[in-house]
Formats: sequence, structure tokens, C-alpha cells
Amino acid sequence: MATTEEETAVAETQEIPEMERDFILEEPSPRCVLEVPISGGSDPDPDPDHTTSSTGSGSMSSERQPAEDITDTEMDPANDCNQWKSMFDTIRKKSVRRFSVIPLITTYEVITRKNIKKKLSRVRNPCDVVIDYDGFPVPKPSWRNFDFSELAAATEDFCPENMIGKGGHAEVYRGQLPDGQIVAVKKIMKAEKQDEDLIADFLSELGIIAHINHPNAARLIGFSIDSGLHLVLEFLPYGSLANKLHGSEEFLDWEKRYKVAIGIAEGLRYLHHDCPRRIIHRDIKASNILLGEDYEAQISDFGLAKWLPENWVQHIVYPIEGTFGYLAPEYFMHGVVDEKTDVFAFGVLLLEIITGRHAVDSSRQSLAMWVCSVSCLLHDVG
Repeated sequence: MATTEEETAVAETQEIPEMERDFILEEPSPRCVLEVPISGGSDPDPDPDHTTSSTGSGSMSSERQPAEDITDTEMDPANDCNQWKSMFDTIRKKSVRRFSVIPLITTYEVITRKNIKKKLSRVRNPCDVVIDYDGFPVPKPSWRNFDFSELAAATEDFCPENMIGKGGHAEVYRGQLPDGQIVAVKKIMKAEKQDEDLIADFLSELGIIAHINHPNAARLIGFSIDSGLHLVLEFLPYGSLANKLHGSEEFLDWEKRYKVAIGIAEGLRYLHHDCPRRIIHRDIKASNILLGEDYEAQISDFGLAKWLPENWVQHIVYPIEGTFGYLAPEYFMHGVVDEKTDVFAFGVLLLEIITGRHAVDSSRQSLAMWVCSVSCLLHDVG
């Protein structure tokens, strides 16, 4: 009897090595963080940025990558790398996942001797960029590893008055470092999550941010795993776009709105095409766009982000997470994730910038559907 295509596909799936299967079947990403702006006024609508999540058992790519052999490279680390090795040791003890399949602050590619030599050829001192973890070379980022006492002092013991944002799994505080630098400290909250899931989500977000370096994307300054999980990011004085559109007395003129829209588009183009790794944000919305002094827009909160390898067309992701009103139909119904997921959300955000209306109004009507109904009405009248 001839083997059918379905039987062939099943046979191929069964032959996937265990480690490769770990790369294909990923754990769910955490939900978004800056869902509710705290300062500068309140939102009149009943939770328009409510985040949804459906049940599921992981995510699946539409194409699998061949596994590569990892070659150990012996290298003597510098003394200042000890804190990074200590961090990895702490994470390995707490997390139930295997170190080899967790997207840490390394690159997502399998690190081979050839890749390491290529990286080292671009720098003067290898110890400045690479640390050795059990014979496994790991690129060392330029982030600072903060002690909890430093963050507590910067935020006045996480004083409620310094809270500038709050979400389902995190709180964000304004802080000031000893050198006078103003920062935003993102404090990961446990909620209903287990420690190992919390750590995995934290590492996933770190792994995404590791590849991002663009004026229109949030910049990470450092982190802390001492007495909890914290991310320290650049502070932007004007807060979120949602606050300016819906909760602020200040009116955004068309010039500023245009600049914000262009900035978001530039940031998305970088994430999708120019970043070392194709990144799908999955939660583009007004409250995740931060504004600098010159109203330069920055895309923030990569808690839901997914990276998409070059030879993959799309992800099939479960559970489906994001914000009502911004979810692309193919993602909401089938879990399909690619660049178009962010483009759809950006289109809704453009309508929000132009009209000043919420993505979902008090009657739970989406902005996209409202625009369609108005367009049809104008067409009939005209």
C-alpha cells in the first residue's frame, strides 16, 4: 500500500530529535505589561486594552530547522564576568527547563566555533564580549546587573507614588540612579505563575531585547535577579501614547501625531527586516508606545514577542495572547503569527492616532469595524 502524505508527515515528526523538538514546541509567552497607564489621567472606557488569552499547549513553527552540533570553545573569562556566571548558575538551579533549550541572553543561533571566531574578529579584547559557561561561550551584553538594594533605593522602596504603569504580570516604577539617571524599573510579579514559568518568561524577554538596538525601540539598561526579577529600562518623560491620546489634557497636533506614526513604522521595519533576528512584537498598541522629549516614539514591552527564523514563513502560536481590538483575524482565529500580525495592529493604531478614538469603545465595538461602517455609510450617501 502506498504511503499517504499524512503518514509521511507523521513519520517525519516522530523522527525529530528531542532537542530539536524543544525548539519547535515552545512555552507560551507572558502577557503584556504596560496595560493600564497610571499617571496623567484615567481611561474613561472600561478596560479597552484588556488582554485576552486562550488555552493551549505551546507554539509550533510552520517549518523546522535542522539541529547543529555545538562545539565547546575553551576561553579564559575576565574577572568582571563572574557576576554573569553567577546569574546563569542561579537561573539553572531555579528553572526546570534544560539550559540548552532556553532562549537566554545569547543569540538564538546555535553557537559554533566558526560563529565565535567570526564574532571575536570584530573586537579587540575577547574577554569584553564573551564569557565561558561550563565550556560554552556566551556573548556578554553591556547591561548592568543591579543589586536589589540599588533598585529599592532608586525607587524609594518601590513607593506607590513612583508607579507609572501596571499590568497583569508586572509593575513599572520611576527611579533615579546614584549618577542622576532616571530609569523605569519593571518589577515582574508572580500572580498565578510558578517560579519556573516566571523565570522562563523573564529569560525569553531578555533574549528578545538582546538583539534590539534602534532609536524607536525601548532600550534596556540592566536587570536584577536579586530578590525578584527586574528589568531596568530607559525612562521617557512623556509616558505612553495612550495617555496622550486619551488621558492627557495636552492636545497632540497633527505634526506630532505624524512624527509618532512615522517613528512606530520605523521601529517595526527594524524589528521585521533590519534586526539581527526577525522579531514579531504581537502587542502593538497605544499603551506600549512610549514618547521621548521630542515625541520620538519607542516600541516597548516585548513580553509577548516572538522571533521568526529566516527560513520560517510564520509561527502557529498557542495560547493566543494580545489585546482586544488590535488582534489580526488570522492570529485570533488560527494562531498564525508573522509580520502581518504587527502590521494589522499598526493599522488599528494609525486609526486611533487619526481619530482619537479607542481601539475598542465602551460598547465593545472595535475601531476597525467602526471605520468600516462609517465608510459604507459615506459611500451610500455619496
